[in-house]
Amino acid sequence: MEFITKIYEHYSINVQVCSFTGRGEVTEYHLLMSVTDPFLSFQTQLENLQKVYAKIKTEELPVNAIAVFRRYFLSDVANQADWVTEWECENSSCPHSIVQQAPMNGSKIAVWTYLQTDMKIQNRKNGLAEISHNGYRHFWEGGAINKASNSEYQTRLLLNSYILQLTEKQCKLSDHCIRTWFFVQNVDVNYAGVVKARKEVFVTQGLTEKTHYIASTGIEGRHADPQVLVQMDSYAVDGLQPEQIQYLYAPTHLNPTYEYGVTFERGTAVSYGDRKHIFISGTASIDNKGEIVHIGNIEKQTERMLENIQVLLQEAGADLKDIMQAIVYLRDPADYQIVKRYIEENHPSLPHLIVHAPVCRPGWLIETECIAVVPVDLPQYACL
Repeated sequence: MEFITKIYEHYSINVQVCSFTGRGEVTEYHLLMSVTDPFLSFQTQLENLQKVYAKIKTEELPVNAIAVFRRYFLSDVANQADWVTEWECENSSCPHSIVQQAPMNGSKIAVWTYLQTDMKIQNRKNGLAEISHNGYRHFWEGGAINKASNSEYQTRLLLNSYILQLTEKQCKLSDHCIRTWFFVQNVDVNYAGVVKARKEVFVTQGLTEKTHYIASTGIEGRHADPQVLVQMDSYAVDGLQPEQIQYLYAPTHLNPTYEYGVTFERGTAVSYGDRKHIFISGTASIDNKGEIVHIGNIEKQTERMLENIQVLLQEAGADLKDIMQAIVYLRDPADYQIVKRYIEENHPSLPHLIVHAPVCRPGWLIETECIAVVPVDLPQYACL
């Protein structure tokens, strides 16, 4: 893996670029883009991000690199989302989501873009974007919503609709979905409905504590429409053999999630012939009894959170240095400088964005999700 940070001073844009090329010759890139001048208007910040993205695409990346997923982190989604949507409609066919999770550096927008070479992308009317290569079909969906009466019903409809979408692709939630994200308006109030609906829908799909769940993040995040209490992003893969999927537990540091009433995997690894993708769910400062560690101490919670992530990664044969993308969520904006300093001093090569998003349990001051990649040589499977 290669990691570089580049500042485009003329545009006041900072870009973190991680790249990985496997034996199968597919190169993947994670671009984490942020604004360095918070005094610029939103329109200028967005335009500068777009200009720098275009420069990177034409000057830094191969011509066959396509965006397979993108997420925008905005400070005021109700007033900003239309600008983003207009640009996406005119310039991109990439599945994307737009969520209010303000960048903690004081700017109005940050962006994560995931790109891969040699992929064929096809957008379908039902919302799933199909990206195919070498016998695998990857399905990305961003910003799925509905306007049912409460968070439980919205989550239930989101999952049932997604199950139908997968069925149309000859796929199943239990066999093919690798990762989900639930962004919940007022998470302290509405997350309980998400948990209830997810658990009940999962049972109907054979997802129980005796089988497995799905790697996931459930976090505060607001949609432009105030009636939307829950929005969902998802990722699924078709073409895998069951043994290519590994679920991560780290029992020395973490307990099974069902022990405190939720239903997701701590992490999921997917092995291809030439690389292993590792998706770590939203992870906080917690021990293997499900208790919060270091209550009220943001620096110590950050340390324990990253320790938990490292143990999960090690279970999949990876380390913190293999992380290509991390999103750090803070409950309290006042903790930003402490967390920023801690990461800079202890993990200066960690590609990450820090955004404002309260975690689903009030005592958790910080949570991080990430994607890591390591090389493998497994000739019994097709390369990515």
